[in-house]
Amino acid sequence: MSITQLSPVFTLLAVFAFAAPAHAAEPDELLNSKCSGCHARTDDGLQRIKDSRRTPEGWDMTLVRMAQIHGVKYAEGERAALIKHLSDTRGLAPSETAAWRYALERTPGVVESPEDATLAEMCARCHTYARHALQRRTQEDWLKLSHFHLGQYPTTEYQALGRDRNWWEIASTEVPELLADHYPLDTEAWNEWSAREHPDLSGTWRIAGHAEGEGPYHGTVEISAEGEDRYATVATLNFPEGRTVVSEGNAIVYTGYEWRGTADADGKTIRQVFAVGEDGNTLSGRWFDADNDIDGGTLTAVREGPAILAVIPEYIRAGETAEIAVHGVGLDGEVSLGAGVDIVETVSADGNIVVVRAMAAGDAGAGRRDVSVGDASASAALAVFQSVDSVRVEPANTIARVGGNDGPLAKVPAQFDAVAYANGADGDAGTDDDVRIGYFDATWSVEPATEIAAALDDVEYAGEMNTATGLFMPAAAGLNPERPYSTNNAGDLVVKATVDDNGSEVSGTARLVVTVQRWIDPPIR
Repeated sequence: MSITQLSPVFTLLAVFAFAAPAHAAEPDELLNSKCSGCHARTDDGLQRIKDSRRTPEGWDMTLVRMAQIHGVKYAEGERAALIKHLSDTRGLAPSETAAWRYALERTPGVVESPEDATLAEMCARCHTYARHALQRRTQEDWLKLSHFHLGQYPTTEYQALGRDRNWWEIASTEVPELLADHYPLDTEAWNEWSAREHPDLSGTWRIAGHAEGEGPYHGTVEISAEGEDRYATVATLNFPEGRTVVSEGNAIVYTGYEWRGTADADGKTIRQVFAVGEDGNTLSGRWFDADNDIDGGTLTAVREGPAILAVIPEYIRAGETAEIAVHGVGLDGEVSLGAGVDIVETVSADGNIVVVRAMAAGDAGAGRRDVSVGDASASAALAVFQSVDSVRVEPANTIARVGGNDGPLAKVPAQFDAVAYANGADGDAGTDDDVRIGYFDATWSVEPATEIAAALDDVEYAGEMNTATGLFMPAAAGLNPERPYSTNNAGDLVVKATVDDNGSEVSGTARLVVTVQRWIDPPIR
């Protein structure tokens, strides 16, 4: 199959979630017209389709596969309409996606923690564990998926971790049973959720979050209904260094809580993958550049208070006085920043942002403090620390990909943040009781990770680290005649962040693998 034939895979996120096309056919009529030629009708729906539930991304991947492999044709708007219908009627409940949202939000550098070792070995060696965990099927349908894998990818049985075991016996007996046990079609969570009405999300929302590589931000978004489960948005976001961004966009809400939006912001097209809280009053998730999902940030939003969203900055050093802003909704009343932190004065207060001058006692112990303003409270929202005892780099392990060089795929960079920690009660760094202080500015560098990486001059050839921002930009794709064997610009690197803590340098490291391009990039990797 040619790259041209595969090209719809690359545009899944851009196609299905962010348009709101009109379509003439009713959803069930459209589903029957497109699918019943191959899927037999039964009393409770079309075969195979009735036997599974998926996220919007999962259903779109299925519809694209139907077009590529089986020749299904979609008129304008039909694919989007089918995704909406299938997601609403055969989706996943919020509790069923909660552990795996990093895959939907395209969070960089996640190291998965599989629920089952056999499924990790049999399934997650080719794609993320989250990809099958974000589906629900009958045991019979999980078995059919095993058959499909072997039929579509016949070399699977002979690849790594396949030849050292009775692969097909495991795949056709143990695996469907395990999948049906962990991820069954019929659940109380889905039965309860699917019976709920979808909330109207219109209104003014307060926003706070962390822009990766840049720092904390806050602002507001006006959400206006434009039809059933469809919204227009106008957001004003305030970033560090006084940068303000105004964006306009639109969104669709699938399954009553799966927000998928797009917005034009600061010259970029931004994708939004958020989850609406079960009470319809909160939004949380991640946004990212449509052309570079490494460039993004986290978001938390609330519509009604009293509620605290963020404390900026999120830390204060013992013995020092600092100006601290509490962001939220309905903030009215006495401010408390926890034990050992006194309020010197209230600088300003408008119900959404309360700014105070606070002083932390010189003998205040390291730890996270609960913060409250009147009836609004947030647990462990402010860190008090004596000194920075260790630094951890986030993400701790990640990948960058070479690209460009007049090729069809752009470079995929890697963005890092430095997070400062104070020792906990045990006095040792790197243990479970360490106190997370928060994000700190750092000086960034890279080193070879192994003797082989040093011998191959990976630091010189693999790319360049921005020493101030923690952004690593990989080198160009293709053969490099200056390297041994004219190999490409891959590399195995250690990323180092050095924080200046009142004249003392504290460093932390992460692992970065610079590798080749990803030619097929579906919504759920």
